Amino acid sequence: MILKGSQRGGGQDLAVHLMRTDDNEHVRLHELRGFASDNLKGAFKEAEAISRGTHCRQYLFSLSLSPPEQERVSVEAFERTINEIEERLGLQGQPRAIVFHEKEGRRHAHCVWSRIDADSMTARHMPFYKNRLMELSRGLYLEYGWTMPRGIADTAQRDPANFTLAEWQRAKRLGTDPRWLKHSLQECWKHSDNQRAFERALRERGLFLAKGDKRSFVVLDHDGEVYSLPRMLDAKTKEVRARLSEGNDLPSVEATKKQIGERMTPAIRRHIAESRARFEKRAATIAARKAEITNQHREARQKFEARQKAEWKAETRMRAERLPKGLMSLWHRITGKFQTIRRQNESEAKATLQRHADERQKLMDAQFQQRAVLQDRFKELRRTQARQLSELRRDVGHYLRFARDDSTRSRTRQVVRGMSLER
Repeated sequence: MILKGSQRGGGQDLAVHLMRTDDNEHVRLHELRGFASDNLKGAFKEAEAISRGTHCRQYLFSLSLSPPEQERVSVEAFERTINEIEERLGLQGQPRAIVFHEKEGRRHAHCVWSRIDADSMTARHMPFYKNRLMELSRGLYLEYGWTMPRGIADTAQRDPANFTLAEWQRAKRLGTDPRWLKHSLQECWKHSDNQRAFERALRERGLFLAKGDKRSFVVLDHDGEVYSLPRMLDAKTKEVRARLSEGNDLPSVEATKKQIGERMTPAIRRHIAESRARFEKRAATIAARKAEITNQHREARQKFEARQKAEWKAETRMRAERLPKGLMSLWHRITGKFQTIRRQNESEAKATLQRHADERQKLMDAQFQQRAVLQDRFKELRRTQARQLSELRRDVGHYLRFARDDSTRSRTRQVVRGMSLER
């Protein structure tokens, strides 16, 4: 299970993010502990108000728990893991909130603690929490027998194709797959031993090497988007400079954008637009089916929750009626019958809670199976998109190269013609 934690403020923004239903198919506030409020915004407002009595700005600790894609982890397993993390990080007894998200047929959890100890009015100190989370993550993979990612088994072997949230959001805005771009750049880098070979490999994929204003080396795509080369290669700048030298002969970003604009003929732009339109048409069909299934599942869960609430109220009323009142209550306490009835009620309430949890898990498992069929179609579409995008980039690279060659030949003819006239 991948564990990512951070100390942070901005509780209201975090509450909005955690309860978003546009990015997530299902959102469930599972637990609020230690707060007077019964909703996430109110709870984080309480944490912020208490933090005002201290000098702590990062008054929250936010943790995400993501199991492997193919694994189905129960709510109880998430709770056990969260409790263990709470103890290892020194957050025992602190107010916390647990939220479950379901997206693309997967379930993951978020847990947010208040770091402020209300008794001492100090923030809980959390030294080396990233190292401790990494140790816990390794332990979970071993405990459940999951295949451990290379980056968790050995941080030095971290997958260089991983991308940050900012990179993913940028790619989403541009309608591209960030994984493709990183893989392409790393393939070019792997098979090139100097600047000239690297530039040639990039151009075959419709990419351009340039010299940035603040960064030594950047890469531009055919849309003119700029990417930091060391960051995309997951390498240090000095490592890139060792192979490409200082890059003093490279054009600037503005000059490269101008060059791309001159070579992007209407035919190339039309070819790109047609390829994107074909993909978007297929994606829209699957997205419509996804929205339909999501709405069906949400309605089913709402009815299920309503039925369980009604059942809980009815059973609670029945258990309350067992307890005698008035003088009879006093007599039952003296004879010990009151405690017997109370233990029976507690046992039945606990059994009902467990039964409801099992029923909820059964419903979600059934929905996961139905959603998995659609997710397979999504994966195949993404694989097709990756292939088409790779082919499209190569086509763009060929078009741009031909445009450059035609431009070079045209200039050569003009020079030759000028020389012949002078003679």
